[in-house]
Amino acid sequence: LWTQTPNGMVYGFIGDDYQRIRVKLISVIKDITAPDVYHVYGKNMVKTNVCEFQGELRLTNTRRYDDVNYGVDEAYRDSSIQGRFLLCGTYRLLEDPRQKHAGILIGTFASYFYIDRNGAIRYDDIEDVADGFSNNLFVGEWASYSSKTRKRCNWGDYRIPKSGDLDIGAAEFSPDDKYLANGWQDIRNMFNGRHETYKAMDAEKKEWWK
Repeated sequence: LWTQTPNGMVYGFIGDDYQRIRVKLISVIKDITAPDVYHVYGKNMVKTNVCEFQGELRLTNTRRYDDVNYGVDEAYRDSSIQGRFLLCGTYRLLEDPRQKHAGILIGTFASYFYIDRNGAIRYDDIEDVADGFSNNLFVGEWASYSSKTRKRCNWGDYRIPKSGDLDIGAAEFSPDDKYLANGWQDIRNMFNGRHETYKAMDAEKKEWWK
Protein backbone atom coordinates (compact mmCIF):
# COMPACT_ATOMS: atom_id res chain seq x y z
CA LEU A 1 0.00 0.00 0.00
CA TRP A 2 2.76 2.47 0.91
CA THR A 3 5.51 1.71 -1.59
CA GLN A 4 3.58 1.33 -4.83
CA THR A 5 3.05 4.90 -6.10
CA PRO A 6 5.78 6.44 -8.31
CA ASN A 7 7.56 9.02 -6.19
CA GLY A 8 6.98 11.72 -8.77
CA MET A 9 3.29 11.51 -7.84
CA VAL A 10 3.84 11.77 -4.08
CA TYR A 11 3.49 15.44 -3.13
CA GLY A 12 4.22 17.05 0.23
CA PHE A 13 4.92 20.32 1.97
CA ILE A 14 6.65 21.46 5.15
CA GLY A 15 6.05 24.77 6.92
CA ASP A 16 3.54 27.56 6.49
CA ASP A 17 5.20 28.69 3.25
CA TYR A 18 4.43 25.29 1.70
CA GLN A 19 8.06 24.44 0.96
CA ARG A 20 8.08 21.20 -0.99
CA ILE A 21 9.20 18.03 0.75
CA ARG A 22 9.64 14.78 -1.09
CA VAL A 23 9.05 11.60 0.92
CA LYS A 24 9.99 8.07 -0.13
CA LEU A 25 9.04 5.02 1.95
CA ILE A 26 11.65 2.54 0.74
CA SER A 27 10.83 -0.40 3.00
CA VAL A 28 7.73 -1.21 5.06
CA ILE A 29 7.88 -4.47 7.04
CA LYS A 30 5.22 -5.92 9.32
CA ASP A 31 6.30 -6.59 12.92
CA ILE A 32 6.36 -10.34 13.59
CA THR A 33 4.90 -10.00 17.09
CA ALA A 34 2.68 -6.91 16.86
CA PRO A 35 0.32 -7.22 13.85
CA ASP A 36 -0.74 -3.57 14.07
CA VAL A 37 2.83 -2.24 13.69
CA TYR A 38 4.88 -1.80 10.51
CA HIS A 39 8.56 -0.84 10.56
CA VAL A 40 9.53 1.83 8.04
CA TYR A 41 12.77 2.91 6.40
CA GLY A 42 12.90 5.77 3.94
CA LYS A 43 14.26 9.15 2.95
CA ASN A 44 12.97 12.67 2.46
CA MET A 45 14.33 15.67 0.63
CA VAL A 46 13.81 19.42 1.15
CA LYS A 47 15.53 21.52 -1.50
CA THR A 48 18.79 19.55 -1.86
CA ASN A 49 18.98 18.27 1.72
CA VAL A 50 18.29 14.52 1.99
CA CYS A 51 17.62 12.80 5.32
CA GLU A 52 17.26 9.12 6.09
CA PHE A 53 14.60 8.08 8.58
CA GLN A 54 13.39 5.01 10.42
CA GLY A 55 10.22 4.55 12.39
CA GLU A 56 6.85 2.89 12.45
CA LEU A 57 3.31 2.97 11.19
CA ARG A 58 0.80 1.88 13.82
CA LEU A 59 -2.66 0.80 12.65
CA THR A 60 -5.54 2.05 14.79
CA ASN A 61 -8.74 1.54 12.82
CA THR A 62 -10.13 -0.12 9.70
CA ARG A 63 -13.50 0.67 8.18
CA ARG A 64 -15.31 -1.21 5.45
CA TYR A 65 -17.52 0.73 3.07
CA ASP A 66 -21.11 -0.49 2.87
CA ASP A 67 -21.49 0.65 -0.75
CA VAL A 68 -18.80 -0.46 -3.21
CA ASN A 69 -18.00 2.03 -5.96
CA TYR A 70 -16.71 0.20 -9.03
CA GLY A 71 -14.88 3.18 -10.48
CA VAL A 72 -15.49 5.40 -13.48
CA ASP A 73 -18.00 3.71 -15.84
CA GLU A 74 -18.02 0.81 -13.32
CA ALA A 75 -14.84 -0.56 -14.88
CA TYR A 76 -14.25 -2.92 -11.92
CA ARG A 77 -17.80 -4.35 -11.66
CA ASP A 78 -16.77 -7.75 -13.07
CA SER A 79 -13.57 -8.04 -11.03
CA SER A 80 -15.16 -9.71 -7.99
CA ILE A 81 -14.00 -7.12 -5.48
CA GLN A 82 -14.78 -8.43 -2.00
CA GLY A 83 -14.77 -5.05 -0.29
CA ARG A 84 -13.23 -1.57 -0.13
CA PHE A 85 -11.66 -0.29 3.08
CA LEU A 86 -10.25 2.75 4.83
CA LEU A 87 -7.20 2.13 7.04
CA CYS A 88 -6.21 4.71 9.66
CA GLY A 89 -3.21 4.95 11.94
CA THR A 90 -0.36 6.98 13.38
CA TYR A 91 3.22 7.40 12.24
CA ARG A 92 6.49 8.25 13.97
CA LEU A 93 9.54 8.65 11.74
CA LEU A 94 12.96 9.49 13.21
CA GLU A 95 15.48 11.18 10.93
CA ASP A 96 19.16 10.35 11.36
CA PRO A 97 20.41 12.91 13.95
CA ARG A 98 23.87 12.92 12.33
CA GLN A 99 22.45 14.54 9.21
CA LYS A 100 21.68 18.21 8.58
CA HIS A 101 18.36 19.72 9.63
CA ALA A 102 17.21 16.45 11.21
CA GLY A 103 14.16 15.91 13.37
CA ILE A 104 11.11 13.73 13.89
CA LEU A 105 7.96 13.37 11.82
CA ILE A 106 4.79 12.48 13.71
CA GLY A 107 1.11 12.43 12.86
CA THR A 108 -1.76 10.39 11.49
CA PHE A 109 -2.43 8.75 8.15
CA ALA A 110 -5.28 7.32 6.09
CA SER A 111 -4.87 4.71 3.34
CA TYR A 112 -7.41 3.05 1.07
CA PHE A 113 -7.35 -0.55 -0.13
CA TYR A 114 -9.61 -3.22 -1.53
CA ILE A 115 -9.66 -7.03 -1.34
CA ASP A 116 -9.62 -8.80 -4.69
CA ARG A 117 -11.27 -12.06 -5.75
CA ASN A 118 -8.35 -14.07 -4.31
CA GLY A 119 -8.49 -12.39 -0.91
CA ALA A 120 -5.36 -10.30 -1.52
CA ILE A 121 -5.09 -6.71 -0.28
CA ARG A 122 -4.64 -4.22 -3.13
CA TYR A 123 -3.84 -0.51 -3.25
CA ASP A 124 -7.14 1.19 -4.04
CA ASP A 125 -6.64 2.87 -7.40
CA ILE A 126 -10.12 2.03 -8.64
CA GLU A 127 -10.96 5.71 -9.11
CA ASP A 128 -7.52 6.91 -10.18
CA VAL A 129 -8.89 8.62 -13.29
CA ALA A 130 -11.48 10.55 -11.31
CA ASP A 131 -10.97 14.21 -10.40
CA GLY A 132 -9.30 14.65 -7.03
CA PHE A 133 -8.10 11.06 -6.64
CA SER A 134 -5.71 10.56 -3.70
CA ASN A 135 -4.43 7.88 -1.33
CA ASN A 136 -1.94 7.42 1.52
CA LEU A 137 -2.68 10.76 3.16
CA PHE A 138 -0.26 11.78 5.94
CA VAL A 139 -1.02 14.74 8.22
CA GLY A 140 1.27 15.89 11.01
CA GLU A 141 4.33 17.90 11.84
CA TRP A 142 8.11 17.91 11.81
CA ALA A 143 10.01 18.81 14.99
CA SER A 144 13.72 19.66 15.02
CA TYR A 145 16.12 17.74 17.27
CA SER A 146 18.36 20.78 17.82
CA SER A 147 15.80 23.51 18.45
CA LYS A 148 12.19 24.08 19.41
CA THR A 149 11.21 24.51 15.76
CA ARG A 150 8.03 22.71 14.75
CA LYS A 151 6.48 22.83 11.28
CA ARG A 152 3.38 21.45 9.66
CA CYS A 153 4.28 18.61 7.31
CA ASN A 154 1.72 16.79 5.15
CA TRP A 155 2.04 14.55 2.10
CA GLY A 156 0.08 12.10 0.02
CA ASP A 157 -0.29 10.23 -3.25
CA TYR A 158 -1.51 12.52 -6.05
CA ARG A 159 -2.90 15.20 -3.69
CA ILE A 160 -1.81 16.67 -0.33
CA PRO A 161 -4.26 16.65 2.58
CA LYS A 162 -5.01 19.99 4.25
CA SER A 163 -2.88 21.90 1.76
CA GLY A 164 -4.69 25.22 2.09
CA ASP A 165 -4.25 27.48 -0.92
CA LEU A 166 -1.21 25.60 -2.24
CA ASP A 167 -3.24 23.28 -4.46
CA ILE A 168 -5.42 25.12 -6.96
CA GLY A 169 -5.95 22.15 -9.28
CA ALA A 170 -9.36 20.78 -10.14
CA ALA A 171 -8.74 17.40 -11.77
CA GLU A 172 -5.19 16.99 -10.43
CA PHE A 173 -2.61 18.64 -8.20
CA SER A 174 -1.49 22.08 -9.37
CA PRO A 175 0.52 24.51 -7.19
CA ASP A 176 -0.46 28.16 -6.93
CA ASP A 177 1.90 30.57 -8.70
CA LYS A 178 2.87 32.29 -5.46
CA TYR A 179 4.48 29.08 -4.14
CA LEU A 180 6.36 27.98 -7.28
CA ALA A 181 9.70 29.22 -5.94
CA ASN A 182 9.33 26.91 -2.93
CA GLY A 183 10.13 23.78 -4.90
CA TRP A 184 7.09 23.52 -7.18
CA GLN A 185 8.34 25.00 -10.45
CA ASP A 186 9.02 21.63 -12.11
CA ILE A 187 5.41 20.59 -11.52
CA ARG A 188 4.22 23.66 -13.40
CA ASN A 189 6.81 23.22 -16.14
CA MET A 190 5.67 19.67 -16.89
CA PHE A 191 2.40 20.99 -18.23
CA ASN A 192 3.39 24.24 -19.91
CA GLY A 193 3.95 22.72 -23.37
CA ARG A 194 7.31 24.41 -23.84
CA HIS A 195 10.90 23.18 -23.95
CA GLU A 196 11.10 23.09 -20.13
CA THR A 197 8.62 20.21 -20.08
CA TYR A 198 11.04 17.36 -20.76
CA LYS A 199 13.64 18.71 -18.35
CA ALA A 200 10.97 18.97 -15.63
CA MET A 201 9.71 15.45 -16.32
CA ASP A 202 13.24 14.06 -15.97
CA ALA A 203 13.67 15.91 -12.67
CA GLU A 204 10.41 14.51 -11.29
CA LYS A 205 11.32 10.95 -12.30
CA LYS A 206 14.83 11.14 -10.79
CA GLU A 207 15.44 8.53 -8.09
CA TRP A 208 16.91 11.05 -5.66
CA TRP A 209 16.83 8.58 -2.75
CA LYS A 210 19.45 6.28 -4.34
